[in-house]
Amino acid sequence: MSGLAAKTCVPCRGGVPPLKGKELAETHKQLPEFAHWKVVNEHHITREFKFPDFKQALAFVNRVGELAEQEGHHPDLLLAWGKVEITLWTHKIDGLTESDFILAAKIDELPR
Repeated sequence: MSGLAAKTCVPCRGGVPPLKGKELAETHKQLPEFAHWKVVNEHHITREFKFPDFKQALAFVNRVGELAEQEGHHPDLLLAWGKVEITLWTHKIDGLTESDFILAAKIDELPR
């Protein structure tokens, strides 16, 4: 389990600045598979997972959904034949927090 994956998502109540610049880059590099997660406009992170068919992609979405419920932090999920695209950001502050990276790290450790 990576350092981020060992943590728990913390509900954001607002009033905190989103991660930016050097702090954002350093947090991003802590992801076990950081090269696969793309930071977009310092606002959200996204990653695409490939699968051999729809059934396996759907099963992965269900695992991500269960994890999101446990963590109380919910990604945007796009399910298509053979792929799942995940987008994370903290809606309350309209940007990225450590919780987004914690959930990404935990998603990276899910079975595929």
